[in-house]
Amino acid sequence: MDDHLVVREGLKMILEIEEKYEIVAEASNGKEGLEIIENYNPDIILLDLKMPEMDGTEVIEILNKKRINTPVIILTTYNEEDLIKKAITLGAKGYLLKDTTKEKLFNTINTVVKGETVLSPSILKEFISSFGEKKEKNVSEEFIFTQKEKIILKAIAQGDTSKKIALDLKLSERTVKAYLTNIYTKLGVSSRSEAVAMAFKKKIII
Repeated sequence: MDDHLVVREGLKMILEIEEKYEIVAEASNGKEGLEIIENYNPDIILLDLKMPEMDGTEVIEILNKKRINTPVIILTTYNEEDLIKKAITLGAKGYLLKDTTKEKLFNTINTVVKGETVLSPSILKEFISSFGEKKEKNVSEEFIFTQKEKIILKAIAQGDTSKKIALDLKLSERTVKAYLTNIYTKLGVSSRSEAVAMAFKKKIII
């Protein structure tokens, strides 16, 4: 979903390289995009933030109201703190800038389809800087993080997927996800982005 034809055509060319991807429809604005989503029920949505008639965050808000749970990946040129924070808070599962590599785009799509959230390191920095103090108060000072948990926190801060972390640490993906669940509980958060933000604020990772 993007108001620039050249961007949509470029994305189609990139995505069609991979046979497992099928582009079912495209839209030039948010209003048109919502109609397409309801008609085609796609597995994933690539969404720009600033578009005519209805912007990206408005689209996500309406999807939430209609309880349409299709994962949304923001793909935009705008690296603005307020937009980032709002999109992630509304439930965007990925947030990439348009100068990303095709490998990172493929990796993000594959990871988000599995139900995970992926944010690029530069986006994480923006999110960390704007992370509210309210969340920080929920962290228990009693929790001690193991060395492996710290390694996993550093890995997700770098944008690594559960699969990559599992390969690097010679663990199963299920084990990595179990570690992540434990980390979320200790930090009092519910997502990767919040976990990394809190870990930096509490100086668990530097």
